[in-house]
Amino acid sequence: MSLARLQERLRQLEDPNIAVFLQKFFKTGPGEYADGDLFRGIRVPLLRKLANEYQLTLTETTKLLRSSYHEDRLVALLILTRAYSRGDGPLRERIFNLYINNSTLINNWDLVDSSAPQIVGGYLWDKDRDVLYRLAHSRLIWDRRIAIMATFHFIKRGEYTDTLKIAAILLFDSEDLIHKAAGWMLREVGKRNREVEEKFLGKHYDQMPRVMLRYAIEKFPESRRQQYLRGEV
Repeated sequence: MSLARLQERLRQLEDPNIAVFLQKFFKTGPGEYADGDLFRGIRVPLLRKLANEYQLTLTETTKLLRSSYHEDRLVALLILTRAYSRGDGPLRERIFNLYINNSTLINNWDLVDSSAPQIVGGYLWDKDRDVLYRLAHSRLIWDRRIAIMATFHFIKRGEYTDTLKIAAILLFDSEDLIHKAAGWMLREVGKRNREVEEKFLGKHYDQMPRVMLRYAIEKFPESRRQQYLRGEV
């Protein structure tokens, strides 16, 4: 099944009414974080189904990733994620390099969140992780989100060091989407090891952007959550 046939299928599924909603939901207006992004108007379950039905080469998948349409890029990333999970070492390395070298195309939170833990986190699990710190200091918001979201792979395996270090780097980030992602990952640490999360919060909660703190303590008992919100820890 060729790239051309997949692209035709995407065109057939377009819904202008859904596209209008998605363009508002994903903040595509002037000056917003997805300024100018284009949507076909296809819901995610259909996109996941397409990604499972079509097998593309890495060259074809890269072409799809370069599409101006958001849904096309999401399908490309879902295909890459599936290929990565089934691939051997050399293929996984190629997919990781493709991902990092095209991070400017992974340009919205859903694109990052559906692929960075599996591909970036998965590849770096047993390797040097310096690339995550380069991404965490990038001027590109999506690179910074990739950096923190990639650590979800480590969190699920009981390793929290990189999550905490990158969350500390992102404490003073200017973007709300980064605050939410960092807070989310801290919450995931806390779900597995509350002591580790609270040790981090003890050092940083009074510096944290409010939304990052709220995400981080969302699962705490209400009395403890209120202590953090009132600064009485």
